[in-house]
Amino acid sequence: MASYSSFDATEPAERVEPPGPPRSGWSRRSVCALAALVAVVETLALSYPLVPMAEPAIAAHFHTTSTGWVMMSFLTVGAATAPVAGRLADLHGKRRILLSCLGISAAGALMSALAPSSGVLLAGRCLFGLLVPCLFLSYSLARDVFPPKTVALAVSIVTAAVGLAAIPAPYLTERLLDDHGYRTVFGFLCLATAASAVAVALTTRESTVRLPVRVGVRGAVLVGAGLAAALIGVSQGPAWGWAAPATLAWLGGGAALLVAWRVTAARTGDALLDIRLWRGRAVLCTAIAAGCVYAATGLYSIVLPMLIRTPAMLGLGYGFGVTPTGVAEYLVPIGLLSVVGGIAVGVLVGRGLLRPRWLLALGMLSSALGSVLTAYSHDDKDLLLLFASLVGLGTGLAYAATPNLLIAAVPPGVQASTAALVSVSQTVVPAIGPIIAFSVMNGSHIAELPPFIVRMLNGAIVYTERGLQIGFLIAAAIAAVGLLFALLVPRTIEQASIDVAVPGRGVPHEVN
Repeated sequence: MASYSSFDATEPAERVEPPGPPRSGWSRRSVCALAALVAVVETLALSYPLVPMAEPAIAAHFHTTSTGWVMMSFLTVGAATAPVAGRLADLHGKRRILLSCLGISAAGALMSALAPSSGVLLAGRCLFGLLVPCLFLSYSLARDVFPPKTVALAVSIVTAAVGLAAIPAPYLTERLLDDHGYRTVFGFLCLATAASAVAVALTTRESTVRLPVRVGVRGAVLVGAGLAAALIGVSQGPAWGWAAPATLAWLGGGAALLVAWRVTAARTGDALLDIRLWRGRAVLCTAIAAGCVYAATGLYSIVLPMLIRTPAMLGLGYGFGVTPTGVAEYLVPIGLLSVVGGIAVGVLVGRGLLRPRWLLALGMLSSALGSVLTAYSHDDKDLLLLFASLVGLGTGLAYAATPNLLIAAVPPGVQASTAALVSVSQTVVPAIGPIIAFSVMNGSHIAELPPFIVRMLNGAIVYTERGLQIGFLIAAAIAAVGLLFALLVPRTIEQASIDVAVPGRGVPHEVN
């Protein structure tokens, strides 16, 4: 069994089971706690489609063209704060940090709703970025407080529930924007976040797992700033140009800050992140595969509405001309099948019938297959719904297999901080996927390929059939990369142990 030494810990991590739900199965309290955690994840998932749809109204109200930062600031802060939130959760308790993040996020959404200027709105969006770590905090908390026999199903449902947001999002966005304007989008997110926080506070116990370590301010700043700078460079590269001084400065600066953190962490014993846990294939390959499935599903969900909203009368060889709300009918299979896939993972893993490694691989395969079939056959509505169902099923399987793999690979004391780094992969890789796809589809910086744009309709880009086909194939390629890394996860995962040096006792204590 691998052994890793943590830095400057004062006590060994331990887990003491307090009175609570019976260890043998579900109780009313655990069901309510699961519903509360699902509400947290659904609020996060809804924020992804709701806010971008409000950007045109925001641009018109504040007379600005920089609305891309409305979403970018949220993602950047979410990725930058995830490692800090994860380690603080291991140190102070996952429920406490989850509630803190929810409280700050609710305040940020309220600030954006009432913002008198675009600057204040962006500041609120930065605060709302603390909602991003709530995904892994939710399933990490479920891992600690649910009865052992229900853990696999609980964490699977929490993660796979992300896909449900695709069903109500178009209807909800149209109602909020058309009836009340963009401010109600942020008002809704504020109320939903606050309600989720109250639900968690009333139903969910605190985790008793602790791994006290010293988390230095310097390390937190270096990691957060480095991740933020790198993500800004990646996201703005297509607009600024990959060789532009600004792009190179952000990318180089981010890399330099991360290297500086690594050097200072080794010298000072700052235990913000224990990189040694990443030397094993289990965590590293799981993180990459998880990032790939989020990227593949995200890209598919971007290109599919473009296909079905384009009027068939344009003669491009595709399109159904559906309204924005009509898009939901095509996204329903993705949402519903993702939940089905998540439940299947929970049942199969919980009963020891199938290892999460194979379910992760199956999920990636299903997503890749659905994307390829959509690329080559998209003129029949029923077939398109079937192919979208394959993507949704694969999404649910892969989403739910990820936390189950982490539970098997790392000890309870570092579950949150390890999940935080996986969360960074799930944020950064999906940001890169559309950049690659639309660079190819637009013919950007690729001399061998012409742009696949045929015309502009009311400012919207319309692609040729070949252009959209390439988009779906890139989604399939990303899923195929995820499949490769899923297969590289060891067949037998041996949970790492951590030797916690306890000052004054001389001999480290092993924590499993």
